[in-house]
Amino acid sequence: MERHLQVLLHALGRLLGSPVATLMTAAVIGIALALPAGLYVVLDNARQLSGQWQQGTQISLFLKQDLEEGKGKELAARLAGRERIAEAGYISPEQALGEFRQFSGFGDALESLESNPLPGVVMVQPAVREPGAVQQLLEQLQELPEVEMAQLDMEWVKRLHGIIDIIQRAILIMAGLLALAVLLIVGNTIRLDIENRRDEIVITKLIGASDGFIRRPFLYTGFWYGLGGALIALLLVNLSLALLQRPVLRLAGLYGSDFQLGFTGPQTVLVLLTAGIALGLLGALLAVGRHLRAIEPE
Repeated sequence: MERHLQVLLHALGRLLGSPVATLMTAAVIGIALALPAGLYVVLDNARQLSGQWQQGTQISLFLKQDLEEGKGKELAARLAGRERIAEAGYISPEQALGEFRQFSGFGDALESLESNPLPGVVMVQPAVREPGAVQQLLEQLQELPEVEMAQLDMEWVKRLHGIIDIIQRAILIMAGLLALAVLLIVGNTIRLDIENRRDEIVITKLIGASDGFIRRPFLYTGFWYGLGGALIALLLVNLSLALLQRPVLRLAGLYGSDFQLGFTGPQTVLVLLTAGIALGLLGALLAVGRHLRAIEPE
């Protein structure tokens, strides 16, 4: 274990000995990792925003015209206790008519009506958010004997989830392509390092060093490249989000929202660091396995 730590620190020392070249390589890896990571964080923010929007989604239950007000209130109280319903409230025909008169602009025309044509309404706030689950809840509520019609505008929710799904698939494809790019970058860098140290490798093989002993410094070099690239990616993503924060707050304020961009959380940080290190090690392993075999003492 002590020997591994020595080799790990020695590999870091060699990289710090050429800081410009090391920083350039790590920066390229960081940019490649930052693109999918940044898009993922933006997508996660979009999911949170859509969740806030969906909290405002309500199902309107138009009750039968002859249903008594007490029955309507009883129905609202019963529905409020259901597992998939966050809350339910009853609006009497008189309240509905008053709101319609206030916001429709047809107050004078309504005065000429002999009776109130509006039924009682129960407004239901779903506790579920998935479009399929909300649609299923809507169909169940429509079957209630007190309900004449259940109404919900789900089209915008379905479109939003469709867009998020497309973006998620695009991010996965991009992440795969950029992971391949990171492997090529690390592999090519390690290949050049092997060529520069060819004489050292030949001498080491002549004195009987094992392949594992020779391979180890290059693998740890890949480790440091991956870790450095992941740290740069985290810096780039959070810096970009910080630059976007003020315009987003200003836009949210125009819509009366207090939405704020979320930065990289612990899970995202862990995934990005793990991915960077894994890609660095894998790229180094592939390069070492291929090019060390070609170097043999004459």
